[in-house]
Amino acid sequence: MKKAFRSVLLGACVSLASLSAVQAAGSEDDNLPPYKMIRSLQHVQDSIVHGDLSSADMQQFMLGAIEKRLMTADRSVFADPRNVDAALIYAMSGGNPKTLAYLASRDIDGNFDNRVTDALGHYLNGKGGLIVETMSKTIDEYKNAPIGPYLYLVYGNAVAQQDPGKAVKAYDWARLVAPGTNIEEAALRRSLTLTTRAGKVDRALAYALAYTRRFMTSPYAGQFADIFVELAVANYGDAKRQKIEEILSFMDKPRQREVFLRIARNAAIAGLKPLTKLASERAAALSATADTEPNALATFYSGLVDVPSTGILEAVKDIEAIPDAELSARDRSLRAAAQAVAREVLRAPVADVPADADSSAQASADILASQTPSPDAMSGAGSSDSPFAAPATPTTSEAAPAKPETSASADIDPALATFLTSGKSKLGEIDALLREDM
Repeated sequence: MKKAFRSVLLGACVSLASLSAVQAAGSEDDNLPPYKMIRSLQHVQDSIVHGDLSSADMQQFMLGAIEKRLMTADRSVFADPRNVDAALIYAMSGGNPKTLAYLASRDIDGNFDNRVTDALGHYLNGKGGLIVETMSKTIDEYKNAPIGPYLYLVYGNAVAQQDPGKAVKAYDWARLVAPGTNIEEAALRRSLTLTTRAGKVDRALAYALAYTRRFMTSPYAGQFADIFVELAVANYGDAKRQKIEEILSFMDKPRQREVFLRIARNAAIAGLKPLTKLASERAAALSATADTEPNALATFYSGLVDVPSTGILEAVKDIEAIPDAELSARDRSLRAAAQAVAREVLRAPVADVPADADSSAQASADILASQTPSPDAMSGAGSSDSPFAAPATPTTSEAAPAKPETSASADIDPALATFLTSGKSKLGEIDALLREDM
């Protein structure tokens, strides 16, 4: 009996001691300097871009904890410049913009730089264009400060539309002083976009190589893949092919396969037959026999580009043999477009040719419109649910206000419109030849 009593008493003492320790730890956390808490947030965010997606919940927790600490901190806490930097970094790392505005409004001691807080207030509220002039005069003062890489990233984003060259320089500095961080990941991704769109191929390839070597497990890798596919399709010739192959070599096989499939799709839409064939073959070679969907897509894209050619019958037969379940909504619509073009190519000539030279192309568009899924069904962003695929974004036609339609093809997906436009000239030439024979 005494032994049992001693056991109960010992257990109660241990529980009380544990509770006291937890309460003490909680009290200590409430008094942690913000600059120490921000270090934990930075570590979590860097882990995410290196592939630790389980840290996403911890990121949200840390942002909430830091916000609470900043909102309850005494003004004297910000006499330490490290805590001022922590508040600014918090705001630029996904924190609540209202928290920074609150801290700046009660700063009667001059601890915060009003130029920076005002600029960030505009930027975080979607008015980045208003901060360019102020930041261009201020930013060099913070070049080597802890908030420097964050400010250079913000400045690059703000000036990108006006002066892409300045934006890329800002991104270069940000990633130079913050290697291996989420700052470098974002800077590389955005630099790749700007240099690709500006036609600076060598620099774009250098950024792409750096990204694939360091951040291919990032949750933002899908955005990188979008622009890299655009770069590869435009430059997959003898001069740049080796460099593109080098970049792809740093990806694992599933990601390489996904990129080649996307290259094949874009090339097929653009009518680039050799590249479509090459990319389809590479994707098929990277797929195991059991990978039915990637193999089906490789066959589909390879056959798609053969539709307006001498091998049309075999091409149509191949793409029609692919089950619907193996294709995304957008790829099913591409197949419908190919079938529409094929029907127009193969239709028998008529003696009474309409005066409108675009009649056959219009017929193709009308057939396609009747088979095109709704915009909601077309919102998929790739051929599968691969984590490598980018999130869907509204197209220009989806974002624009509704206008009265002048034809049944008014809502055709831009990719399909490109495909039809490519086939349009071929159909016109075929009609002309038929008229000559008659």
